[in-house]
Amino acid sequence: MERPPDGAPPIARGGTATGHRPPAPEAGGEREFRLLGPVELHDGATGAEIVPSGSKQRALLSALVLHADRLLSVDRLTEELWGDRPPTNAGNALQAHVARLRRLLPETGEGQDGHEWISTLPTGYLLSLGPATTDVQRFQRLSALGRAAVSADPGYAVRLLRRALSLWRGPALQDSRLGPLCTSEADRLEEHRLTALESLYEASLCCAQHGQITGELEKLTIDHPLRERFYDLLMVALYRSGRQAEALGVYERARRRLVEALGIEPGPALRARMEAVLNHAPDLSAPPHLLPGGGPTTLSEALELGGEIARLQRRIDELSRSQEALVRRYDTMVARLAGGPSPQKVAP
Repeated sequence: MERPPDGAPPIARGGTATGHRPPAPEAGGEREFRLLGPVELHDGATGAEIVPSGSKQRALLSALVLHADRLLSVDRLTEELWGDRPPTNAGNALQAHVARLRRLLPETGEGQDGHEWISTLPTGYLLSLGPATTDVQRFQRLSALGRAAVSADPGYAVRLLRRALSLWRGPALQDSRLGPLCTSEADRLEEHRLTALESLYEASLCCAQHGQITGELEKLTIDHPLRERFYDLLMVALYRSGRQAEALGVYERARRRLVEALGIEPGPALRARMEAVLNHAPDLSAPPHLLPGGGPTTLSEALELGGEIARLQRRIDELSRSQEALVRRYDTMVARLAGGPSPQKVAP
């Protein structure tokens, strides 16, 4: 979708271009500021994606959301939008951009009386999230949980980390990195994304998913040629797939790129991995209980299996009780038909 230039009417995707503030939604609709890709506000009640109209509007909203509930001074926001070449009337120009954002952001719904998105303070501006959330918060929460679970429950970690990474729709703060605030935060978020990817593939290897991830790791070594951890993980995945020569070739490719770009040799971890592959180190192989057909591969799978066994046992007990009741009814009916006394006991 093409974005209009600064000063043009804002666009609410799923609706029409208008300069009017969107109406307050019905209670229960969640709003989320999305910064992991093109900057927008997702309105859960209407399904609309509200997009600031130009790069300065997007940079202003990004800076305010990243520093939500904290004052950003006029000077910092001016530098963010115009760098070292601010307009003569920078204060008024900034005020005009803030006014446009206020018109763009939706009205607060019922139960949120008194909430104002952007407050004007003596020295600057402050954005309050109120009941809204951000995709950055969701990503950080899910990725932290996933990384913590890698050792204890790698299968669960894989699911969490893939959910976290699915929130990325493109480069962080896309088309919004005009100044130091957004640029530094975008770099920090990208580093967190790469760390989450490293944890994801480490957990995948713990689940014996080496055959499924080699293609993804190959692409990552191309996209990030100086990041040694991706080469390391790829070497393990290839080795476990029976491709030792290719794993050694990955090391040579990493070494060549590092020498050409930085003039350095691979670090000790990658060198140790190369030696382990060369010598068929036993710890490189996936444990037998993690191989396909070797039983439950994660703690969560083992717990699920135990729960299924318990459910089956309860069902067996219920069927046994039902069988005993039917046997008693049968014996009673037979005794009545024969004219004899009702049985007092039922043989096991």
